[in-house]
Amino acid sequence: MNTLTKRVDCRELSNTDLVRLAQKKDEQALNELLKRHKKTITNKLYRLAPDWKDTSDLEQEVQIRIWRFIGQLRNPDSFRTWLNQLVVNVFYDELRKRPRDFQIVSLDEPFAGESADDCPTRDVKDGGQQPDDKLLSDELSQVLEKAMSKISKPFRTVAVLRDVEGLSYEEIANLTGTELGTVKSRIARARMKIQKQILPYLRECA
Repeated sequence: MNTLTKRVDCRELSNTDLVRLAQKKDEQALNELLKRHKKTITNKLYRLAPDWKDTSDLEQEVQIRIWRFIGQLRNPDSFRTWLNQLVVNVFYDELRKRPRDFQIVSLDEPFAGESADDCPTRDVKDGGQQPDDKLLSDELSQVLEKAMSKISKPFRTVAVLRDVEGLSYEEIANLTGTELGTVKSRIARARMKIQKQILPYLRECA
């Protein structure tokens, strides 16, 4: 009697198993990976560029790179980290193509629109307390997201990469082509701006 081999339902497999199958040119497994993480890609791009009206081309580029480079992923268990890096790389490739709407400034130059007494220089502050990247509620998430969208691109980008995506200062400096001291300065400044904006909400909840 012939024994029929039942095809495994990819929807029931873990990410690790899907990656292993995809690396063996299993198209169904790869399609399931893309489908499963489509929303993740969209959300990460939105966090990096909330003011970009359409990121569909970037989402497609991420998917293409998954197709092309999945075979190079040495540790299938690290797929999420690898995917995150892929999204960030696509974002920065696009950012480099676009005209810059901001200027690189000296760390010693006061912030525009603020008095010297309020913020005399762009000195780097040591870490201390950070905005909690483990959001306590959907409401707080919305408040934080709104606050993040109000700060300028160079500061918002490094804040997202550090406090949302968890990249190191060195990784951010390499990705953005920015000096390490400037990265630290922008992150410190972004955190102060964000904390200032969410403070009224936190006081209401206290």
